[in-house]
Amino acid sequence: MRIAIYVRVSTQRQAQTQTIDQQLDRLRHVAAERRWELPDDRVFRDDGYSGASLRRPGLDRLRDLTALAKLDRILITDPDRLARNYVHQVLLLEELQRHGCQVEFIDRPLSNDPQDQLLLQIRGAVAEYERTLIAERTRRGRLHKLQSGQMLPWTRPPYGYRADPDHPRDPARVRTDPTEAALVAELFRWYADESRSFMAVVQRLHDLGVRSPTGRRYWGMATVRGILSNPTYTGTIYANRTRVRLA
Repeated sequence: MRIAIYVRVSTQRQAQTQTIDQQLDRLRHVAAERRWELPDDRVFRDDGYSGASLRRPGLDRLRDLTALAKLDRILITDPDRLARNYVHQVLLLEELQRHGCQVEFIDRPLSNDPQDQLLLQIRGAVAEYERTLIAERTRRGRLHKLQSGQMLPWTRPPYGYRADPDHPRDPARVRTDPTEAALVAELFRWYADESRSFMAVVQRLHDLGVRSPTGRRYWGMATVRGILSNPTYTGTIYANRTRVRLA
């Protein structure tokens, strides 16, 4: 019996609390009880990847191996570990079975019985509902904190500012870096008071030997433009100005 196991956790916090190791231990125990050999290269894992997406490196490697008809069975703890979306669950199960590989969920065994298939649909629908509900509550909670000034929209503070590593989005813990702040003031003076162009500002920085925010010798005009057009330096912070969409 050529077997493989697949485990997944949604967040890095879950990965750090050993939940993925618990899945691995249970699946390895089942394989050992049935006296199935489990090579290390047949253990596929995705640490910190959402089950709402099919773009997962561990899952992709598993699908590629299955497409080569090198697996007979895949052990997974629960259908939610394979995918959150019911449509994705059905797509993956049909794909894997088409290549002669059976998927077994040790916590919730399923068969081709119509009742089991109905349960799979219901579980997938409930999991998708919970995911949507959590995402919406999280979005509204963040929006409320942004509007009330309790949270910053930055994932990385602008040049000249320093955030608390333990609380990077807490407005009360943001401090200015004296050296970088002085340089930012000079950039605005060169551009606004001396009417220098972006190219002239970049050349001035190069002549002074000032390193860029990323530590490089040369500043890019896009970097200078980004600093001079950033409303943060005027005391205004915007959030939700961009929208991410799938390609």
